[in-house]
Amino acid sequence: MTRPVAFITGASRGIGKACAAELAAVGYDVAITARTVTEGEPREHSSTLKASDMSPLPGSLESTSALIEANGGRAFAVQADLLDHPSLERAVAATLDHFGRIDVVVHNGRYIGPGHMDRFMDTPVDLIDKQIQANVIAPLVINKAVLPGMLERGGGTIINISSAAGYGNPTKPAGEGGWGMGYGVSKAGFHRVAGFLAVELGDQGIRCFNVQPSLIATERIGQDMAKFGIANTGAPMEVIGKVVAWLVTDPEADSMNGQNIEAQHFCHQRNLLPGWEGPRLHKNNISYDLAGQILKDLEDGLQPATSDETAIP
Repeated sequence: MTRPVAFITGASRGIGKACAAELAAVGYDVAITARTVTEGEPREHSSTLKASDMSPLPGSLESTSALIEANGGRAFAVQADLLDHPSLERAVAATLDHFGRIDVVVHNGRYIGPGHMDRFMDTPVDLIDKQIQANVIAPLVINKAVLPGMLERGGGTIINISSAAGYGNPTKPAGEGGWGMGYGVSKAGFHRVAGFLAVELGDQGIRCFNVQPSLIATERIGQDMAKFGIANTGAPMEVIGKVVAWLVTDPEADSMNGQNIEAQHFCHQRNLLPGWEGPRLHKNNISYDLAGQILKDLEDGLQPATSDETAIP
C-alpha cells in the first residue's frame, strides 16, 4: 500500500524536527522544508534590530532527513522560505511529483528575524508585515496548493502549530519577558484559520487543528532567547510530535475538528510520552484574552421568550 505523506514547514530543528520523527515512526513518509539545508549554515536570526546574529543554529534539513529515515520513513527535503511564497508552491509541487500525494500538512515554520522581540515604536511596519506574510499568508498559500488533492482523495489533515500569544497579551514588554506586536498579531490571525477550514470543508473530509505548544525547549530558544528574558526550561519537543502523531492516527480526533489543542496538557492526560512528568507552571507573562467566554456568558444569560405574553413584538 502507498504510505501516507506529511509535509512539514520549519523542519530543520525544534518542533518541526520532532514532528517529522514521530510521523515517520507511525508510518508516514515526510517532506520537509526550511531554509537551512546543511549543518552550520550562517544566517541572520537575531530577533532585534539592535544587533546582528549570524552564528549557526543547530539543525538542518539533512539531519532531519536522517532522523526520518532512521524512524522508518522516506524523507524528501526541499529548501523554501516562508517569505518567498512561490518557493512554497514549488515545494508542494516537488513533493507531489516525488510522492504523488500529501495527506498531512504541519504548519510549524514562522518568521525568524528582527522585529520579533522589538517594541512597537522600534519596529518598522514592514517588519510587522513580514511576520504576517510568513506566519499567516504563507500557510494559506500552502493550503491552497494542497487542498485540491486532499479533496479529490476525500480527506486530509492540516495542523497549525499555534501560540498562546494569539489569544493573550504580554504582561511585560518585548525584551523583558514579553514579545513583539508582530508576533502576537500574526499568531492571532493564524489561530482563526482552523475553524474556517473545519466549517467549510469538514463535510468533505478535511480536518484542521490548532496545536498550542506552550513553552517548549528548543535549540533556538536555548541559543537566542535568554537575553530577552525567556529561559529554555520548557517541555521536550517530543511532546508536540506525539500530539501531532495522535491527531493523524486516532479516530477520536475527528470529533475535535477545528479545535485548539493545548498540547502539553493533552499529551500528559493521555500519557502519550511515558515518563514525562507533565506540564509545569511557568512564569509566562501572558494575560489571556477571555473576551469570547465573557460574551458567551452574557449571551447565555439572555433567556428566550417562552410565551406570547413575554414575547417582544
